Formats: sequence, structure tokens, C-alpha cells
Amino acid sequence: MTTPMTIAPLTCEFPEPMALNPREPHRHDHEELWIITHGNPSHSVDFVEESLESPVIVYVAQGKVHSFIPDEHTRGWLIRYQNDFVEPSRFSFYSGFSDKVQFALDHGYCSTTLNSLCELMLKESNLENPDYAVIRHLLSAVLVKLGNDSKREYLEERKSSNPRILTFNSFLQILENNYRRPEGVDFYADKLNMSSRNLSLITQAVFGKSATEIIETRKLTEAKRLLLTTGKSVSEIGFELGYSEKSYFTRVFRKKTGTTPTAFREESFELIS
Repeated sequence: MTTPMTIAPLTCEFPEPMALNPREPHRHDHEELWIITHGNPSHSVDFVEESLESPVIVYVAQGKVHSFIPDEHTRGWLIRYQNDFVEPSRFSFYSGFSDKVQFALDHGYCSTTLNSLCELMLKESNLENPDYAVIRHLLSAVLVKLGNDSKREYLEERKSSNPRILTFNSFLQILENNYRRPEGVDFYADKLNMSSRNLSLITQAVFGKSATEIIETRKLTEAKRLLLTTGKSVSEIGFELGYSEKSYFTRVFRKKTGTTPTAFREESFELIS
């Protein structure tokens, strides 16, 4: 990506976003935010495919293996930006703990707030000398607005109380700083001054996963990144993420992804090339 940020409408008149996102699985050196207002395109992340029901927001973190197949009714916006162009968003944070980052939007919301901000970004980016400071502020506004709305939807959907959310986010922050260590749920529960059982009850209520599942997901998300972006061996990657034995790391990886680390790396390189 040669510019810090680009934006393009997803319409039949603007095929460029699709041209840069081939149907085959591929990776990018930037973040992508898909705002799908109409249609039912297919999208896959790390080889898990599903049909999207618009309107929906889809965030694709840098380095993720993904593919996007639009249908004839697909409309919306595609925003690409370098990961240091704006402050890290809620989407980039949660991408480490979830296999996919997406949430549904209200139809009226798509046609007002989001569309206006995207129109302003497109107008500025099309200038001969675009002001990227202005574009940065507009993009930050989009990310903050979407982040807040996705959080509200999460709370309403799971009917969780604020103390649980605060504890859950504290757990994720502690995990982000320690996931490379060979620690289990007891370690994080102790940091939060609670029992392992209570921590798992909170994560299940807020995120729909046990604390153990979230810890493993964070480790394996990083494992996939290292497999695709470094030449480190499977043993080295497993050791770096707190797995003392290659065989155990391979078993955990296979249980979570359905394939071994070696097969994941080889299949990814084969498809991407």
C-alpha cells in the first residue's frame, strides 16, 4: 500500500476495490474495513467462509488470510489504511481474541452517519493533494463511532452489567501483555483477585467463550501471524508462545483450526501465491 489510506465505494461503477481483493484467499499489508450496506457477499477469514447479511461491518486485520466474493447487489464502502495511520481501534484489539470481527448495522444508520463520513473522506482523498490530517480525523470518527455502537450492541445482546464488562476488558488487557507466557486461567484470575470459575463465568457471559478458549485463541492468532510472516520453525513459534513441546502445540493448533501448523503454513502460501 503506497498511501496511508484509501477509500472506494462498492458499486458496479467502481470495480477497483474488487480488483484489489481477488476471490482467491490473499493477505494485505494494511487494515481493511468493509461497510456492506446492501447485498449478501461471501467472506472468509483463515479459510472459514460464510455469507454476510447486510448491512454489516467487517474488519480484516493486517496479515489475515481472507477472500471476499460479492454478489450483484453488493454495495457499500471499502476503507484501507496502514495500521499506524490512526490509533488502534476496538476492532484491531478484539481481532486478537476472535476469529472474525464483524457486527450488524441498522439500515438507517448506514444511510446517514456512516455514508456522510465516507463521502467526506472520498471527496478529500480524490483531491490532487489530499490532506491526510483531515482524512485521519474522519477515519478516527468512523472507527470510534462504530466501536461504541458495537460495544453497545454487545451489552444489549448479552444483557451484561458494566462491572462484568470492566472485568472482562481488564482480563483481555492482562492477557495481551502475558499471552506468550505458559500461564493458564489461574494466573489471570489471580491478577483479577477472583476465582478461575468466576472469571470463566464472566467471559462466557460477555464473549460466549471460556477464559481458556480466549487464551488459546489469542495464542493461536499470534501463531498464525508468525507462521505467515516469519521463517521461524513450528517448534520456535510454539516455544515463543509458551508451549514447551512441539507435539502439544501442534495438538492444540489442530484442535482449534482443524489442521496442523505446518499444513496451515503450506496451504496458505500455496493459495496466496
